[in-house]
Amino acid sequence: MPTSADNQQAVPGFGLAVAAESLYLLNLLLLPGVGFVLLLLLYLKTARQAPPLAKAHLSQTLVASLWGGFLLLVINGLILLLGGYSAAYIWVIIILYFTLVHASFVLLGALGLARALSGQCWRYPVVGPRLPEACESL
Repeated sequence: MPTSADNQQAVPGFGLAVAAESLYLLNLLLLPGVGFVLLLLLYLKTARQAPPLAKAHLSQTLVASLWGGFLLLVINGLILLLGGYSAAYIWVIIILYFTLVHASFVLLGALGLARALSGQCWRYPVVGPRLPEACESL
């Protein structure tokens, strides 16, 4: 069975793909905002000349991060329109958001990282852009 060290040498863009997925999870779990800025900088610096595997993971994680941020803004706007954070029913919305939306983004990020570690392309369901045609051969 091939190891990730074998994949790193065999598949061009392996390291960038793993870095993109790791930064995506860093943004969601440990350092919100900082992880996104690092992911954006990595994307801007490397996406044009990146191999198909890396390009796919970079674009998928960036778009998923943007969707996550957009949904967070929408939920906060909805909460403010409904009367702010002082009402008890607002906490139901917050708990549902974290249980359904945030946890789904984290789960998909873990699956994306697993795919990157195995040297495969990955498309985030619903929010992910189309994969490059070159990913079909990976």
